[in-house]
Amino acid sequence: MGICRDSSVCGGCVYQGVPYEEQLKLKADEVEELLEKKSIAYGKLLDIEPAPNRYAYRNKMEYTFGDMEKDGPMTLGMHKKRHFMSIVTVDECQLVHDDFNRILRAVLDFVTQRGYSHYHKKRHKGLMRHLIVRRGVRTDEILVNVVTSSEEGFDEEAFADMLLALRLENKIVGILRTINDRLADAVYCDELRLLYGRDYYMEELLGLKFKVSAFSFFQTNVDAVENLYSYAIGLIDDFQDKTAFDLYCGTGTITQALAQRAKRAIGIELVEEAVEAARVNVELNGLDNCRFMAGDVFKVLKNIDEKPDVIVVDPPRVGISTDALDKIIGYGVEQIVYISCNPKSLVENLYYIQYYGYSVESVKPFDNFPGTKHIETVCLLSRKDK
Repeated sequence: MGICRDSSVCGGCVYQGVPYEEQLKLKADEVEELLEKKSIAYGKLLDIEPAPNRYAYRNKMEYTFGDMEKDGPMTLGMHKKRHFMSIVTVDECQLVHDDFNRILRAVLDFVTQRGYSHYHKKRHKGLMRHLIVRRGVRTDEILVNVVTSSEEGFDEEAFADMLLALRLENKIVGILRTINDRLADAVYCDELRLLYGRDYYMEELLGLKFKVSAFSFFQTNVDAVENLYSYAIGLIDDFQDKTAFDLYCGTGTITQALAQRAKRAIGIELVEEAVEAARVNVELNGLDNCRFMAGDVFKVLKNIDEKPDVIVVDPPRVGISTDALDKIIGYGVEQIVYISCNPKSLVENLYYIQYYGYSVESVKPFDNFPGTKHIETVCLLSRKDK
């Protein structure tokens, strides 16, 4: 596949035109440099795992309505590089299934033909705000969510009919309209209207079923994250009759995979909506040895009686706070698996952990987002005195 038409203006892919082997080397080198710079002693630095697919791997896109030039024609897509107010129409994006591009173009044509206005970030007026498209990679299901202000004039029935008439490879299972009148340029839900079908799509991962609702978090690259999670769980020596903690568990994908092999698994996550989604999915998969708790990881750990035998952590980009790290280290489990989406915060945490009784056995980077700067890393930590 050639260089994207919009590579000079879209801020999405930083490695357009860079051969894939070179992209992998740049990412692997970055992880190694960060480890060395922070003086992290590690057993093995393993080869970076390439992505199963370099293109069409994203299962979710959040597009913005706007214009390229002030008061120019309506656009729908991504923010222009270094120009927050300008929006580039990205209907030839290489990171998504082509159905996303077809939907984007059809929606833009629909609102343009009807003369709808886009929401203006400074004037706080206008109708069209965002378009969110989500796809079940293993189920071929698509969920479309259009975000507007509460201004009058949006023809919901015509919008749904237009989408359902499109010739797509996947099947649209739900069309939603979110009303958002907040000033911030982010998607908030003041009201959610179901225009067609259902308000969720289904996905399958690690042999488990997941019900993914309009706003719930789900892993962006399903094939790649399945490889990563399988590898991470495979690092743990023994699950039998053991209690596993999955900290910063999101919607509980890893927790449920742990529960399939452990005596019991407990997932802890700050975002209440993610925990609610996790509980729904546990019922869907018939797992009775798995439970979830909502709240700050440190505070929850401080107040529960259960003790883990093994711990998996998958924190947000900022990494793990010192108080939570102290609590995690204090359990003294033999193995901790650390899944990171930001090598910079990872090395800060590893630096701390290695002074408090754990050694870094192995580090393995994963390229789950080809073309972009993002790097995932999996580390195995073992107790030094075991």
